[in-house]
Amino acid sequence: MADQGKKTVFTRQSTGLVKNVSFLDAITLNLGNMSIGAGLGTIGLTTSALAAFAPSVVSSGFNLVLTSIIAFVISIPQIIVYTMMTRRFPRTGGDYVWTSRTFGGFVGSSFSFMGYTLETLAYLALIALSAVFAVGGVLVGLGDSSAAGLSVPGNVLSSIGYTGIQANNALIEQFAIGAIIFAVLIAINIFTPKTGYKLVSALIVIGVVCLVVAIVTLLASGPSGVTNYISFANSKFVAGVSNASAVEAGTPSTASAFNWNGVFFMIPFFAIFVYPWLNAAPAVGSEIKGKSAVRWNVPISAVISLILITSAFGAMYYVGGFKFTSGALTGNLAAFSDFNFWTMAMGATTSYALQVIIGLGWIVWNIGVLAYGVIVFSRYLFAQAFDRFLPEKLSYVSPRFSSPVIAHIIDLVITVALIGVATVVYGTLSLLFGNVIAAMIYFLVVGLGAATYAIKRERGSAKWILAIAGVAMAIVFAFITYQFLETPSIWGTSVIVAGIKGYYLAYIYVAVSFIAGAIIFLVSRSVHKSKGVDITLAYKEIPPE
Repeated sequence: MADQGKKTVFTRQSTGLVKNVSFLDAITLNLGNMSIGAGLGTIGLTTSALAAFAPSVVSSGFNLVLTSIIAFVISIPQIIVYTMMTRRFPRTGGDYVWTSRTFGGFVGSSFSFMGYTLETLAYLALIALSAVFAVGGVLVGLGDSSAAGLSVPGNVLSSIGYTGIQANNALIEQFAIGAIIFAVLIAINIFTPKTGYKLVSALIVIGVVCLVVAIVTLLASGPSGVTNYISFANSKFVAGVSNASAVEAGTPSTASAFNWNGVFFMIPFFAIFVYPWLNAAPAVGSEIKGKSAVRWNVPISAVISLILITSAFGAMYYVGGFKFTSGALTGNLAAFSDFNFWTMAMGATTSYALQVIIGLGWIVWNIGVLAYGVIVFSRYLFAQAFDRFLPEKLSYVSPRFSSPVIAHIIDLVITVALIGVATVVYGTLSLLFGNVIAAMIYFLVVGLGAATYAIKRERGSAKWILAIAGVAMAIVFAFITYQFLETPSIWGTSVIVAGIKGYYLAYIYVAVSFIAGAIIFLVSRSVHKSKGVDITLAYKEIPPE
């Protein structure tokens, strides 16, 4: 009877997925997940909120280079956890697998469903629109004023003179472009999943090259780069911001580049975009070719991310100085002309060719995030269905294409619908960015899962290394979760919906997601038990490849 249970506990004896992921693919998947380019593109929109919601941080000063280094240092326990656990569980679903095998299906499935599955759908919809805004912003920066309607969210179209039919047409274009980009990525991953992985690699490699070009361009521009940028912003984005004094008003002269309160305050920014997001390659562990790729993809990805984003912010400070750069990030330029790394690099040079390359990097990074998300989201959905937590049909793999077709289609339908809604009411739907706190809580649980696994299963030095790293990882994410809750208007959302603060709605969404996951597990267990299948047995075994 036990043998029979083992035969039926998973939906089948093999996943049907193919080892298509090379070492480079694994690294670029993680880099796409770590969203360096997207973070560099939204830094101004983030820091411009500091003046209104955290004026003490603006007055005391913050240093993004120092914060990046500190954020990397405190991510080292997570790097250790994901490196060691991926070697032990190289399976589709990654952290979902080892957390659910350690804590059981109820805890593992509920937190994973909340912290990654549902959180990712909202994030991908908003990133799709961010890609559209990047396209519009780059075209405007290159001199095409007709693309202005693509460069800003629908809720602020009126600020650039778009009203009535013109505004409606802009919204239709935004939705169409965002939906088409996403649909094309889904189609590629359905019909030729190997190409889907190669596309992520190509996009991220191009993005990295363009980012390096942008950094070198900034450094080569020297002091004249600031003058060039002011002229660029004034002529391309918004008139009236034409001198450094308007920028410097954003940060008082008393602000210090070495104020540690300000430095630690900015850690959540890097948590939202960069260092915690090491789970992409581990989530496709069963598809990775070679032990070296499994062993080294996480630490290599983390170090590359550290070098790239820290160098990018360092280049901004080198060219503009601390006062100018901090003022621009918190003052008029960030609020009215989207001052960020990419726009500063484009404006610092008068070379049209370099502006094209830098602008391409901004766009490609956003599309690269979508391309990785399409793959990894489907693998979490697949793994949860393979364990029978979610409906079994979601684990279907096309024998012809070797791809989880139904999981991809579900992703397409829901995400395109969210893109449509967010296009119309972007200012309101941006509150979904506040849901990222769900991932911080999930990573906390993942760390505890690794520590528990080490204590129960490991021996010798590996036991203590993994246990200490797991506990340290949980402490770090407990601290970051506290930071999210302490300043929700910045690390959640500042929007108000029907008189209710948006971050409360985001937190309700997170709570409902967890409750939904718990209910789904209990219902699935009950339904399958009536059919003679105990799904809890799945969480006592490592899934097949």
